[in-house]
Amino acid sequence: MAIDELFAQAGVDGRRLRRAVALLADGRWWSLADLVRETATSRRTIEALLRELPLEHRGERVRIPADQAKHYNTGTESNISDPVSHLMDIYGDTVARIGELIAKAPRGRHTLDHVAATADTVVRRALLLGERFWLPGARVLCVGDHDLTSLAVRMIHPEVEVAVADIDERILEYVDAQGLGVRTFWADLRLGLPPSARGWADLAVTDPPYTPEGVGLFVARAAEGLRDRDQGRILLAYGASERTPMLALKVQGALSDLNLLTEAIFPDFNRYHGAEAIGSAADLYVLRPTTKTWPSVASRVDKLATAIYTQGPQSVESAQSKEDLPGLAGIEAFAPGLLVGEWPRDLLPKLPRVRLSTWLAKPYAADPDRVAIAVPPGLEAALPRVLLASRARHVRVLLATPPPDLTDLLSPVYDLTAEGSILDAVRRPLPDHDPARIARRILDNAHGKATNSWREALISARNLTKKQARTLVPDWADATTLELPAHRLAALPHAAEDSLTAASQPSGAAEDSVPTTTRP
Repeated sequence: MAIDELFAQAGVDGRRLRRAVALLADGRWWSLADLVRETATSRRTIEALLRELPLEHRGERVRIPADQAKHYNTGTESNISDPVSHLMDIYGDTVARIGELIAKAPRGRHTLDHVAATADTVVRRALLLGERFWLPGARVLCVGDHDLTSLAVRMIHPEVEVAVADIDERILEYVDAQGLGVRTFWADLRLGLPPSARGWADLAVTDPPYTPEGVGLFVARAAEGLRDRDQGRILLAYGASERTPMLALKVQGALSDLNLLTEAIFPDFNRYHGAEAIGSAADLYVLRPTTKTWPSVASRVDKLATAIYTQGPQSVESAQSKEDLPGLAGIEAFAPGLLVGEWPRDLLPKLPRVRLSTWLAKPYAADPDRVAIAVPPGLEAALPRVLLASRARHVRVLLATPPPDLTDLLSPVYDLTAEGSILDAVRRPLPDHDPARIARRILDNAHGKATNSWREALISARNLTKKQARTLVPDWADATTLELPAHRLAALPHAAEDSLTAASQPSGAAEDSVPTTTRP
């Protein structure tokens, strides 16, 4: 039989094929996607198997006919990948709630390699944390969280502080909207981990792009997020097809380069809606830093922060020459005092230059009147922060594509004009009314904690004490301005006005009128 030849070719890895055959013979109807996900086997391998089996069809679903099923029932149940299966019946309501949240969440972006994990997977991740680690008083950092693992952790372990660092503004707003006390920070990990998340967590969880570059970068940033360098752990979801062991080896090489101990691997622990090329599944790694991890992270993180995705303008296959940037010809006439980003070496060679990651990490020491910034394709999400990080009167930004409309977000600071893919931002004069002055002060001090700028502005506007002013600042402002998600930045003018209104109320009533959300 041809099926026997397939089993023989699979060798000791044939268990997954026998599992697929057993499922097809159990009387249920199976779609190709469900069979791939259930067996954690690549689509190509399952398709090859189906071609060799006697099948009956119901639409897109198939099964082995009942009169032949007894010849194929191989009985290959296994629990090796699921150490928390005994807990799942208890958390059925949580799985249902997470499933609803996943269904209503923003759609994944293929350019960010988003593939949604199943609700069952997300809950099992949270349960595994509680089974493997002592969580009271612990902090968990989700380095990227399209899967909404942060929400499951807070539902199941409300005693745990949880934070999310993500590039996707929609996810950050969605997580905030659930009101579960998850702290949210904007981050493009290629440019750095948010300062408030560095050295903050005891455990870090990440499900990164499945390239060696993506895994290496996300895991390195997760390591930077650990405060417990001896006992902290990183939980990594990573999967590869059974047909591509060399790709998995390259990823494991990236982990080895970071001198991380692989303490455990739970095979096929994670399941997904999609990603059929890798069996809609991924292993769960438990990684432990060693004393050699920290110098490895420090020396390698800049090298890792390159093209990291499998698709889009920042995929590992894409490349764009610095000389291809639109608007280069007019930069000399613009007469900048500083170049930020990657520029051709022979362009204005005597001007000082700053990398984008450095630009966002700390204020530039000098105070040039004009700054020119080059933003490469794939990094456009950083544009609002790139502009807020400047104190120059006039900023010109060169992009690969026309910029998005940032008027609502940046109008308190800049007048913006765009011509093609060139954006000019001219700093506006200081406003003359208090709410706008408070928002402007926070935005002008973008590298500093928003809480501090807000408090000082309230003290100046209403002659308050530090303690009085601090009670009027919402908890979500306890981050640098550059880390705040876009929906928080957009809300600043209204939130500043609310805090001033509260400051004018009688003592004791102010605290009740100021929104305090999100910080656990």
